[in-house]
Amino acid sequence: MTKNEAKKRIEKLKKAINHHRYLYHVLDRQEISDAALDSLKHELYQLEKEYPDLLTPDSPTQRVGGRPLAKFKKVEHTLPMLSIEDVFSEQELADWEKYLKRLAPGKTIDYFCEPKIDGFAVTLIYRNGILQTGATRGSGLVGEDVTQNLKTIESIPLSLRSELWRKTNLVEVRGEVYMEKKDFEKFKSTYANPRNLAAGSIRQLNPKVAGSRPLKFLAYDLVTSLDQRKHSQEHQILKDLGFKAEPGQECQNLSQVIDFWRSLAKKREKLPFQIDGVVVVVNDNALFQKLGVAGKSPRGIRAFKFSAKQATTKIKDIKVQVGRTGAITPVAVLEPVKVAGVTISRATLHNEGEIKRLGVKIGDTVIIERAGDVIPAVVKVLTELRTRKAKDFRFPKKCPICGQELKKPKGEAIWRCKNPRCQARQREFLHHFVSKKAFDIEGIGPKVIDQLIDKHLVSQASDLFELTEGDLTPLERLAEKSASNLVAAIQNSKKIPLGRFIYALGIRHVGEETAVALSQYFGSIDKLGNASRETLENLSDIGNKVSASIGVWFKSAKNQQLIKDLLARGVKVLPSEKFGDKLKGVTFVITGTLDSMTRTEAQKKIRLIGGHPSTSVSQQTDYLVVGENPSSKLEKAKKLGVKIIKEKEFLQMIK
Repeated sequence: MTKNEAKKRIEKLKKAINHHRYLYHVLDRQEISDAALDSLKHELYQLEKEYPDLLTPDSPTQRVGGRPLAKFKKVEHTLPMLSIEDVFSEQELADWEKYLKRLAPGKTIDYFCEPKIDGFAVTLIYRNGILQTGATRGSGLVGEDVTQNLKTIESIPLSLRSELWRKTNLVEVRGEVYMEKKDFEKFKSTYANPRNLAAGSIRQLNPKVAGSRPLKFLAYDLVTSLDQRKHSQEHQILKDLGFKAEPGQECQNLSQVIDFWRSLAKKREKLPFQIDGVVVVVNDNALFQKLGVAGKSPRGIRAFKFSAKQATTKIKDIKVQVGRTGAITPVAVLEPVKVAGVTISRATLHNEGEIKRLGVKIGDTVIIERAGDVIPAVVKVLTELRTRKAKDFRFPKKCPICGQELKKPKGEAIWRCKNPRCQARQREFLHHFVSKKAFDIEGIGPKVIDQLIDKHLVSQASDLFELTEGDLTPLERLAEKSASNLVAAIQNSKKIPLGRFIYALGIRHVGEETAVALSQYFGSIDKLGNASRETLENLSDIGNKVSASIGVWFKSAKNQQLIKDLLARGVKVLPSEKFGDKLKGVTFVITGTLDSMTRTEAQKKIRLIGGHPSTSVSQQTDYLVVGENPSSKLEKAKKLGVKIIKEKEFLQMIK
């Protein structure tokens, strides 16, 4: 190969590598495998090694390299990197708008909203389309040159994609370096949160440390004028230049801003990265500049924060609860504290091992975390605030309800009450029995069940089907009409598909999917009860643990009587729905929210045509169906080479 041929080949390789980098790290798409991309990079490296004068600063081979620095150079920002003032309520947001209207009387103000990612702010300067300098915020006026570290981040382009930069030759972009939640898991024992890890990585003097960590970059501000009149236009220009930028939303008024904030708050836990609120900015750039700066924050921008997911409080006591399978769970009784907008007075401590790991004592000051609908948990003890009055908690040896000695099976972390007649276990079983995935008795939840037990109206599941309006009328906050509705709901629930009936029985290790699989194979509760362990283990997804649990359950005379009593009270177990074989043996996983149906409905449709719905991505997954706001399952599917389809294609497949 001549030098001229090598030059042409290098340019083509750089273009191809940058194209596939952009697809994967910015658009979350992949057209070729990681191995193929590595092969292209290796070829480029070899050619540049042979012709070193053809090596350019924007070459993909220049992302990781160089010796550790002795110290960082100082960089003076062209425009100050200012902070954003926080607001925490709708009233504070309204007060801000009144303030803006006083400063700009007669002006119509509209806004642009975008997620406030919890990352590490940096600025990037491109000269003639090539990354020249990357710097931290620092004091806001002067930062540190961390260019070599930022070059290791694949979602930061070393050269700009669009020719728009030619209008000025100097382009400055600002954004956040962050790490996705799934990638942070392996570092969480050392770092408090992804933001601290991102900051620590970028401020390493050795760029190879930053290069070894899965950091990403999200652009949010275009400092340079490229004819943008609105902040919303900046996001599109940033995408054209080759950056990942959250789409955000234009809002004509504060009502729309609040709707966006509420919508994002609901999706917060499903997002791949941490956010702590919504950035609300005056969309008109000329008006934004006119509003100016107050202190260290521009007047035309606010961070509308979410309620805190963590808070500190004291543990007043530790009690234990008995679950339907006999599991003993320690629960911290707290001084009430508001977490994520909800007042919390209880938090789980999971098991005896977790209490030892945390080193928690009664009287300790602790950090409580509440994530989405997950039960609040104690995540850390602030030992420096411990007083002499703090007391050790001794895990009980006997069930606090029935007094039977607790057992902890070998290899498990949970102590259990093995007494099948334990009242606490029976109460939890009845909560499970009436739940949506089981008998789905509308209007009867845990609170009603607790009243029925306390008033001695129900002691076992079959008693539910003998209740009358007169029995239910005395219950608290239950009118005569409600009693009538409950009796009707109970009677309507008597007809139940076999899969839900099996799930309702509360067999340990038999969840919803396993129950459906068993109903499909056996077709009746009698055939399931008489199945040998060998037959059960030959079924896919049924292992030793599940088959043993099923065998033990059906050998119990008490459980056999439960089935007989339910049937005697008029419960009719419907035969399994007829399943087709259009997609027989095909495994689907669904991630994100579908527009046309719920995930449960989609899983049911998959089963009806012979497919297998699963909840986790693996080598055995045939298709990943991607809806709105997909989880980390999408990244895993890409790495494993699983076929990824959108909802429209999925609907065609299940017609």
